[in-house]
Amino acid sequence: MSHYLIIGASTGIGYELASQLAEAGHSVIGTYNSHKPETLHSNIDFQPFDVLDSESTLTSLPDKLSGVVYCPGSISLRPFERIKPEDFMRDYQLQVVGAIRVLQFVMPKLKQSTEASVVLFSTLAVQTGLPYHSLVSASKGAIEGLVRALSAEYAPGIRVNGIAPSLTDTPLAASLLNTDQKREANAQRHPLKRIGTASDIAHMAAFLLSDKSSWITGQIFPVDGGMSALRV
Repeated sequence: MSHYLIIGASTGIGYELASQLAEAGHSVIGTYNSHKPETLHSNIDFQPFDVLDSESTLTSLPDKLSGVVYCPGSISLRPFERIKPEDFMRDYQLQVVGAIRVLQFVMPKLKQSTEASVVLFSTLAVQTGLPYHSLVSASKGAIEGLVRALSAEYAPGIRVNGIAPSLTDTPLAASLLNTDQKREANAQRHPLKRIGTASDIAHMAAFLLSDKSSWITGQIFPVDGGMSALRV
């Protein structure tokens, strides 16, 4: 049995990933911010943790972790002129500094594993410029740099990879998918003609945590319905 830590496991991709790992027989510590989710499986231990609160700490972790996934994020699509510098700082704190704080705290536990894996999340919009995405692209661009730097620094004992999704049907994207017209328009933008699901992304994260990806590190994987690579 492997032990995995999922930061932000209360909804969306984190929730789905926790379920997949637990069903596969692994032990999962999943964090939530304000509302403890329903227990999905006896192998999942939900703990409160606020990534923006420097006083909030992770407790009751095992001595050895096989992998860590950092899921917290935000989507705020606005014209660049309407975004204040403080907004960029808040988003960076959530998406980048939060991940750094968690990884620095758990690194000794990851080092106890001979083949540990870290999975972080970027976005399609970093490598494919999209209007109104400057806020999320700035933070997630930093995440991609962090993936590559840490994968080099901690090889060969700890692998570090990232996933860059397109629009995915999760609570985070609810405002972008709250009508049938929006859902259909967004589906048609993708070569595969549908919106991604939490399960689509969680399957890739589970693969990157597993020994099936043991020769992969320092990579950013688009899981985006073909949008970053195809024009159809």
